[in-house]
Amino acid sequence: MGVKTFEATTGNFQAEVLKSDTPVLVDFWAEWCGPCKMIAPFVDQIADEYAGKIRVAKLDADEHPDVIMQYGVMSIPTLILFKGGQPVVRITGFQPKDRITNQLKPHLG
Repeated sequence: MGVKTFEATTGNFQAEVLKSDTPVLVDFWAEWCGPCKMIAPFVDQIADEYAGKIRVAKLDADEHPDVIMQYGVMSIPTLILFKGGQPVVRITGFQPKDRITNQLKPHLG
């Protein structure tokens, strides 16, 4: 977990993600997932660079399968940006950092 990221769980997802006044980028990942480890530094950098405009959560897919099913996450890593309680951007698989940020920027204040 990076300094600017927080752990999303089944128990806190509603309060921390869906009811957040700030857009929340959720990184759906798992310990065994190689591409998840490759994308993790980008996720941490985005949390730092966009602090105040976005909150970044990491959700362990193995520990919280109900959230995975609720949002139809079929493969990991998947990044979903929630704004106003709704998923507005979905990025699946490993992608370069600039490709990720270009998809997020239109939704950040």
